Amino acid sequence: MKLASIKSGRDGQLYVVNSALTKMVSATDIAPTMQAALDDWATIEAQLEARFEALESGAVEGVEFDQTACHSPLPRAYQWADGSAYVNHVELVRKARNAEMPATFWTDPLMYQGGSDTFLAPRSPILMPQTDGFGIDFEAEVAVITGDVPMGVSSDDALNHIKLVMIVNDVSLRGLIPGELAKGFGFFQSKPSSAFSPVCVTPKELGSAWNNGKLALPLCSRYNNELFGNPDAGIDMTFHFGQLIAHAAKTRPLAAGTVIGSGTVSNKLNDGPGKPVTEGGVGYSCIAEIRMIETIENGQPSTPFMSFGDNIQIEMFDANGQSIFGQINQDVVQG
Repeated sequence: MKLASIKSGRDGQLYVVNSALTKMVSATDIAPTMQAALDDWATIEAQLEARFEALESGAVEGVEFDQTACHSPLPRAYQWADGSAYVNHVELVRKARNAEMPATFWTDPLMYQGGSDTFLAPRSPILMPQTDGFGIDFEAEVAVITGDVPMGVSSDDALNHIKLVMIVNDVSLRGLIPGELAKGFGFFQSKPSSAFSPVCVTPKELGSAWNNGKLALPLCSRYNNELFGNPDAGIDMTFHFGQLIAHAAKTRPLAAGTVIGSGTVSNKLNDGPGKPVTEGGVGYSCIAEIRMIETIENGQPSTPFMSFGDNIQIEMFDANGQSIFGQINQDVVQG
């Protein structure tokens, strides 16, 4: 099953979308919004699945699905917690700012609590007042939406609380991160609004690609219309989503509609940093990683961070080349 929030008011209107991302049908008679559906998922899921099957079979005709009409599946959420499941990424970006990585990062997930009141639509621009000193970067990730999660849930049981899966551009301002972290109180200004994919899907819809809390498919990032990265999200993921959810719920319950991110998808190569696409590697899901590789090889980075007019497209395809979640497509714009 695939779901979308079509732009309307603050929270959008809930629609069911077919697998091919060509047709959609309103589900507001079942639940007015995505959050309303998640609040009563146990009873509403079957009704939404029935509407999806009717759309797939042609029993319900639907209307044309327009990705530009979509907001993020949850235009705002009660909780947005982003992990760093791909520790290879963490290791590289910490090296870039001359910060040592504690050994515990390989055994205990790193996670920050982000702003969830103003998610960006998947085709909305990344508005920034300036580029100088900000170090604007994209981060291509996978994310899940949970139902209600009890405090102290085990990592295995946490997998049962994953209701929907999507992809995300977790925008980062690399130039502001070191100063904020030096204060010892975490991210805030350096983590502006994130954008999520046009649709989210149930784990069942992903078939065998969804395995034990990991999504084993490449996540494609095209930067200024050139392939920048295509790493496999199922490889080198140190912590699966069950472990990330259990980490977040260790000392508190999580409300239905909580969004948990994987962190930047990152693959190693022969136990070392990956190579750029231009050199035959799978590339990267953010600019910071290629800058670190350039620093290791040349003593300094040569790839600049994002500027006004730059474009990032993030998408994931199934084994048949069909887009699963639709496309995140954003320009950096002064505003």
